[in-house]
Amino acid sequence: MMYAWLADLVIGVHFLFIVFAVAGGALALRWRWIPWLHLPALAWGATVEFTGWVCPLTPLENALRRAAGASTYTQGFVEHYLMPLIYPAGLTREWQWVLGGLLLVINAAVYALVWRRRRRRAA
Repeated sequence: MMYAWLADLVIGVHFLFIVFAVAGGALALRWRWIPWLHLPALAWGATVEFTGWVCPLTPLENALRRAAGASTYTQGFVEHYLMPLIYPAGLTREWQWVLGGLLLVINAAVYALVWRRRRRRAA
């Protein structure tokens, strides 16, 4: 039972990390220290998308599920949990590149806004 609970906790952390990587830059509008956390998360998320790597949280979750006696999955977290919800069937490497690019473009726009606001305040 404890392993199943830990596996679910890993899912929650994984999901929150993805949300933070995508939208965490917006928090920099409020807190100046957020980029120190967000930019490495953004870099990791983009790297995983562009390279097709598997995030280490996926094998950790599967190991916990195995220890709990539950079934595991072979694809990554995004493909297993999120693709059925938000990605079209047949996600290709080209689409992963598009998603990685969107991740960077969205956050570049947010950080441009953060930079502009901070520059105005300093002037």
